[in-house]
Amino acid sequence: MIRRLTLALAAILLPSAAHAADLDGAQMGWAWALPFAGILLSIATGPLLFPKFWHAHYGKIAAAWALLTLAPLAIAFGASSALAAFVHAVLAVLAEYMSFIILLFALYVVAGGILITGTLRGSPLVNAGILVLGTAMASIVGTTGAAMILVRPLIRANAARKNNVHVVIFFIFLVANIGGALSPLGDPPLFVGFLRGVDFFWTTTNLAYETAIVAMLVLGLFLALDIWLARSEPKSAVASEPLRLRGLINLPLIACVIGAILLSAAWKPGIDVDVYGTRIALQNLARDGALVVIALSSLWLTPEEHRNANDFTWEPIAEVAKLFAGIFVCIIPVLAMLEAAHTARSAGC
Repeated sequence: MIRRLTLALAAILLPSAAHAADLDGAQMGWAWALPFAGILLSIATGPLLFPKFWHAHYGKIAAAWALLTLAPLAIAFGASSALAAFVHAVLAVLAEYMSFIILLFALYVVAGGILITGTLRGSPLVNAGILVLGTAMASIVGTTGAAMILVRPLIRANAARKNNVHVVIFFIFLVANIGGALSPLGDPPLFVGFLRGVDFFWTTTNLAYETAIVAMLVLGLFLALDIWLARSEPKSAVASEPLRLRGLINLPLIACVIGAILLSAAWKPGIDVDVYGTRIALQNLARDGALVVIALSSLWLTPEEHRNANDFTWEPIAEVAKLFAGIFVCIIPVLAMLEAAHTARSAGC
């Protein structure tokens, strides 16, 4: 996860951020990368080692790492260079990162309006079926959206089982990670690649075979473990209740999300809007505006009780926004050093 975040951020900022910010990366040593490593390490370990403190103060933690980046930059290179680096990072966020946030927002809102009611018995075959469905859905509604729709039915199905922790763990492996590999909707770094010109169906055509192999291996391991654990448990007395899918209006809205993204790739009017030196293509503005309208339509058309039943909150979106804001600041000196190394290699050639 941390590696994918780093690659996505580098893809967004590396071409111009360090150069435009006028920072001399050749004068920087490894210590300048410590805030960036620190914020990534905080994200990786905070929710596990100190969850209550993390969820209450993650914004402050991200801000602290950002300050530990900007303050030394101001001291070493002057306040004007540090400010230039910060401003350029913000503009890069507005140009491409905001598109990623808007897509995540739209998928999260639309998927949050889809509610599955009823209960199944958590047998190995039922659990495997839910995992297969979620893995397939993840590249359509995003890993976050697929998890929101299916994790509660999965938990209800296995509530009476003595051994059920492994079910959620494999759900995270398959639905929240492996399943999102086949489209830009599924995985944020893939959407960053799409914004950079990678074809929407590139991963679908080039990674389908590998993704299927990995998914089948993990699913096979899950089935073997779940069957073995289920044999030692008494039969569940919980009766199955018929499943019902509510919030059906959100299904065509998901199709609208996909259509808006595909249209932005096909429609190239050649018109750009200049925002303080950053060029934003008209088709990207239109796509992002359409995604916002789709998300607002879902909020308006979907009964509020559907999202309440899904425990829908704005906290995940707020957390992503705050943490990525801190990451974008902390990565500034890292990108400056990478740019200096690239320039040195080019000069050597």
